[in-house]
Amino acid sequence: MLSESDYGPSRHGVQSAQANLSKEEDVLRMFDALKGCPFGPVQVQIANHGYYPPADVPVAETSLAQWESTFASNMTSTFLVVRDTAGKYGEIGHADYSATKSGMMYDFTMSLKNEIVKIAPRGRVNCIVPGWVKTPMAEHALKQPDISYHALATMPLKKVATPEDVASQVVFVASTAVFGHGRLLNKREDIIAY
Repeated sequence: MLSESDYGPSRHGVQSAQANLSKEEDVLRMFDALKGCPFGPVQVQIANHGYYPPADVPVAETSLAQWESTFASNMTSTFLVVRDTAGKYGEIGHADYSATKSGMMYDFTMSLKNEIVKIAPRGRVNCIVPGWVKTPMAEHALKQPDISYHALATMPLKKVATPEDVASQVVFVASTAVFGHGRLLNKREDIIAY
């Protein structure tokens, strides 16, 4: 429950409010409380929060509870406050999908690539991001000119991929022709002298 001291105005034209941002009812209550703000409606939102679990836990040992707690703290809370999270380009009407794809493309893939060498020293992690692909799921949507245009508007190849296009990329990144780049993963004592 919010109290007057939780969201009272400061002398500098700033209004503050408290809420558990991962709980929708708290966020709604917070914005209700801000409706009476003497400075008018909220005009600027800055999603500048996040929880970083203190223990280093590899993906293989991460509990579902920790995964869900971190997502609630960092993603769900941002969604509830701004309601317009998206991936690299975003997709109107599908912010939920875009956010999951962005998380997969960037952070999850990068974390896995940093951890794989501890399990498989020559292992690699890649993420194929073809955009729209001609599949039975996309077939109906791609027959609609407006949807097809929006799907292609940010795609450099200016065409919808086929399953064969995706398969050829998988073969390529799985080949020995591809090398990944990572950040420092090993302490001095982990390095074997040549």
